Amino acid sequence: MATNKVVTKKTLADDLAVKFGWTKKDAAEVVNYVFDEITAVVADGGEASINGFGKFERVSKKARTGLNPSTGEKITIPASESPKFKASKTFKDAVNK
Repeated sequence: MATNKVVTKKTLADDLAVKFGWTKKDAAEVVNYVFDEITAVVADGGEASINGFGKFERVSKKARTGLNPSTGEKITIPASESPKFKASKTFKDAVNK
């Protein structure tokens, strides 16, 4: 993949189709499957760990007090669940080359 390229699900599928001789439809199904699996595992509270890339997990955020930026009024921000990504050392090293 080239520098300054924007990677999307479509570009990943297109690259897979070229590299492995798949149809674009088959490649798109593979890409969608991978992302759907990661999403399902994390949504269920599990962890998706991809060696050499990183780890996806779900984290809990406690309720907290914030400020409405328009009025300055204090508001309560409810507790929520959010996805979190932690890059692997290999990935961090590649970025910091």
